[in-house]
Amino acid sequence: MRINVLQHTPNEGPGLIQDWAHVHDHEFYVYHPYQFGNLPTADETDLLVILGGPMSPNDDLPWIKEERVLIQQLLDQHKPIFGACYGAQQIVKTLGYAVTKAPHKEVGWAPVYRQSDAIPGIPDQLVALHWHEEMFQVPVEAQLLFSSDLVENQGFLLGDNVIGLQFHFEPQIDNVREMAVNDDQYPLEHNDLHQTPQEIIDHGVPASNKRVMFSLLDYITR
Repeated sequence: MRINVLQHTPNEGPGLIQDWAHVHDHEFYVYHPYQFGNLPTADETDLLVILGGPMSPNDDLPWIKEERVLIQQLLDQHKPIFGACYGAQQIVKTLGYAVTKAPHKEVGWAPVYRQSDAIPGIPDQLVALHWHEEMFQVPVEAQLLFSSDLVENQGFLLGDNVIGLQFHFEPQIDNVREMAVNDDQYPLEHNDLHQTPQEIIDHGVPASNKRVMFSLLDYITR
């Protein structure tokens, strides 16, 4: 399987998704469309991963619109797609639904609660890393997968091959440190989780997040 990853900022990489790919001996390619403008084709993509970033799907940038063309092609071909944060918002925007300012800015660690039994083996409650102030509308053709205390729309499952999460299960501890030290002002500005960059680092990554991240990717690629 060829996995094509769209990375949108240097400090939000694939993390555990890359580990999962190596465990299964998949080919792994990372594209940086915000910097180089390159995107894979649908035909050379078996799984598309769309990572987070500081931009919004509502930004009027050519490469953001080109990403949605690729997403639509993969949706038409019923290929698996996983989106994290901005990536999930891009999927929703491609489907014609809204991405808007969230009622609360969430930056740091907070619980998320499973809202669907569709994917086996997912605990009722998990602690995930949040790094966002926008949110997506859940498409009517999808089902709500996760919610948090502050923002209801935290994850969705579309059919059996597309998952979008507003939060992050993919970071390992080195990735968390990278996010916190490079984007260190973001948690300090009107953050409703009230966590500092150092508190976010000190929290550590729950061991369950790796199991769940692997389960989600197994589900959409099975």
